[in-house]
Amino acid sequence: MNMWTAIIVIVAILAFAEVIKTRHRARHGITTDAMGNEKPVLREDAELKREVLELRERVKVLERIATEDRETKRLSAEIDSLREK
Repeated sequence: MNMWTAIIVIVAILAFAEVIKTRHRARHGITTDAMGNEKPVLREDAELKREVLELRERVKVLERIATEDRETKRLSAEIDSLREK
């Protein structure tokens, strides 16, 4: 094997590795910024949306509990029942 063949093989290996790296980044939603730093792409996620909706409902319940005029014992009982859910 002469020197030029070795150089061509090395370049081919490097090009193949770059293709594999690019494919991996694309699958996992990783991009690079202007400085070459890798960062994940923020994607819409159904589970994340569901969690946000659940948290909003919990906040509504807490606001309702905090603003309604109730006796202390009744308020404590409702908070305890909400913790059990």
